[in-house]
Amino acid sequence: MNDMSAPFPPRRARINDVTINLTHGAGGKAMRDLIQDVFVGAFGQPDAAAMEDQARVPLSALARHGDRLAFTTDTYVVDPLFFPGGDIGTLAVAGTVNDLAVSGARPLYLSCGVVLEEGLPVETLRRVAESMRRTAEAAGVRIVTGDTKVVERGSADKLFINTAGIGVIPAGIEISSARARPGDAVIVSGHLGDHGAAILIARKQLALEADIPSDCRPLNGLIDAMLAACPDIRCLRDATRGGVATVLNEFAQDSGVAIRIREETLPLRETVKGACEILGLDPLYLANEGKLVAVVPADAAERVIEAMRAHPDGRDAAVVGCIAERPRGAVILETGFGGERIVDMLVGEQLPRIC
Repeated sequence: MNDMSAPFPPRRARINDVTINLTHGAGGKAMRDLIQDVFVGAFGQPDAAAMEDQARVPLSALARHGDRLAFTTDTYVVDPLFFPGGDIGTLAVAGTVNDLAVSGARPLYLSCGVVLEEGLPVETLRRVAESMRRTAEAAGVRIVTGDTKVVERGSADKLFINTAGIGVIPAGIEISSARARPGDAVIVSGHLGDHGAAILIARKQLALEADIPSDCRPLNGLIDAMLAACPDIRCLRDATRGGVATVLNEFAQDSGVAIRIREETLPLRETVKGACEILGLDPLYLANEGKLVAVVPADAAERVIEAMRAHPDGRDAAVVGCIAERPRGAVILETGFGGERIVDMLVGEQLPRIC
């Protein structure tokens, strides 16, 4: 699967196989037809350049957006492949877009590499490719190149996706986990733990009659609104594996500061709270796929919150804490009972296969 930004030859292949087989990864006609039908059909336009071995991007198209390139990659192995609020394709695009956007970059181009297990229904692959197309369109990015591999039955778990992305950071934007300063405000963009809870329920590991959709979504539009309100955002990260607790610990350690958060200000759904109480989980460690954590100067907090709440992806944004000088490298939760506890970085694995 090669340059899918550009189109494939006029003959439109259409595979008739019901399931993926090893010939779809053998490099011949079956593989070419799969790529043209499922992937180029979803991501591209009809032209021969779609089947080249690389995407070709004019440097002028990058330079007009800023002066630095942002480049990221991630691999997605969620179980189940489809869950309330999204699927592995939505995750793969949104996750990579968000990893670019939290640097202040404008995401532009993605790659898509897939590992397919022999026996995977072709219709499942079509659904995932369509989700990727819709999410990329919503984020304003293009999927321009990729690769397909097929492994024997039992050598993988249905479908793995790797996406890499490039974007451009505008001049003057300097976001880093090492820029938090005492007095700064800590902001989250909305309800925490939705994705982790949604996956638990989708696996039927939780006997709850609850409707908790995943929060999986691209956040670059929200981040654009935040930067318009405050170009001097100090730290910014999407809270995925390890949750908000892990992100805050990274900020505290990299910046050499303490972070104090208030339990009563954390936005949590009652259904997520209930799920955590049943399983003995801490929602601060639950995965999110459409929430971010930001550190901003105190005098900018109000206007950042106002800009976030005006955006559909930030309506429940809240200031949840502040940056302090000591104890350096620590995250401290002020409980609703007037006590305090240390919030450590996630140790071990709380939930398997959530992204």
